[in-house]
Amino acid sequence: MPRNPEGRQTVLRTCFTGFAAIASFAFAVPVTPSFAQAPAFVQLKIVKAGLLVGAGAGSGVLSYRGRNYRFRWSGISVGVTAGATVGRLEGSASGIREISDFAGTYSSVGGGASLVGGVGAVHLRNDKGVTMELRGPRGGWEFAANLSTITISMN
Repeated sequence: MPRNPEGRQTVLRTCFTGFAAIASFAFAVPVTPSFAQAPAFVQLKIVKAGLLVGAGAGSGVLSYRGRNYRFRWSGISVGVTAGATVGRLEGSASGIREISDFAGTYSSVGGGASLVGGVGAVHLRNDKGVTMELRGPRGGWEFAANLSTITISMN
């Protein structure tokens, strides 16, 4: 098999030129987040109490695509629950394609303890694929290890 140095140089030059064109195009195109995955920020006021079965309610604000949407929530937890707390949680929501995806029923498995004060955290997911990760301070007394269901409705 004869070797052709000129042919090999032509192939290498063509590959290099193609690679350089692709690389320059990749850096020239602005990177924008997908419209379906716009970031959202959630603030939630929480009041809950319970003994074996817990209940809670509150209100919140979803900041999404430059607008604020007020919502109400209510929830119930089943498991080991004792005490009462008041808190304020905030964090992110992801997976929202339309604002109507945010409303619905969320579920969570978790637990925690609070004596006078502490920090709470929760990870929630609904059937439309929206996930919230929230955390923040809370006051009161509580011990919980439970399964929770939270229903969110838009105002």
